[in-house]
Amino acid sequence: MEKDPEIIIKSKETLSDDYYVLHKVTIDYKKEDGSIEEQVREVYDKGSGAAILLYNKETRKVILTRQFRLPIYINEGEKNGMLIEVCAGLLDGLDPETCAKKEALEETGYKVDKVDFLFEAYMTPGAVMEKVSYFIAEYNEHMKVADGGGLSEEQENIEVLEIDFNEAYAMIAKGEIIDGKSIILLQYAFMKIFDL
Repeated sequence: MEKDPEIIIKSKETLSDDYYVLHKVTIDYKKEDGSIEEQVREVYDKGSGAAILLYNKETRKVILTRQFRLPIYINEGEKNGMLIEVCAGLLDGLDPETCAKKEALEETGYKVDKVDFLFEAYMTPGAVMEKVSYFIAEYNEHMKVADGGGLSEEQENIEVLEIDFNEAYAMIAKGEIIDGKSIILLQYAFMKIFDL
């Protein structure tokens, strides 16, 4: 197994500090053979986040959301930028569990008290610093305390979807669910909670 490289950060320049922060970083990367290679990378810092899948084992349903995502619109205009995904959001100073519960309430209107932490993962480690904490939580109709739909001050216009799990899982293969967080959590649900 290759040993860890030695890294020296030579410079860090802020390219943008508007909605999130974009840095240009120059490093010296000392390779296993002892040679030093200069590398220049752009690193996007948007903070870390949490994602949560709400599921009802009895009814075999899951709660997903549908909302506009500009990068999807730019990259795949035929989808009109609309993305089906699990509840998720940036931590913004909260711990991941609190964030997951808050996002579930804001986006779907379901107030969940007990969540199960699964794991953490980097979704785009080559360029983005965001680490996502993944959760699942059971829901039922009595937990619905608000309409959901997101926060208007955050310009969120979220449609809440209650979908049969088999249908939701099939949407991955059909290309109707293309969000990485959602695919991971639905795959987990398939392996550990539901079966087809």
